[in-house]
Amino acid sequence: MLRVLVFLVLIYLVARALWRLVYGIAEGLSGADRKSPTAMPLVRDPVCGTYVVPSRALTAGSGRDVQFFCSERCRQKWTSR
Repeated sequence: MLRVLVFLVLIYLVARALWRLVYGIAEGLSGADRKSPTAMPLVRDPVCGTYVVPSRALTAGSGRDVQFFCSERCRQKWTSR
């Protein structure tokens, strides 16, 4: 009985592996492009050099002189200079 169960599990695993292989080949041949993630611009923190996303960064200054910071600590170091 145990042999039959092991044999059935083995057949299932082999069938699943073959199905994934065939599906992967068919997907590759279809020419459908996978959507790649959108690249986000990064800015460099002038104090520690960490790159941060501008929308989530802390800022100091205004207009063209805006500086972006990764943390309040870096912003305080920059403004105290």
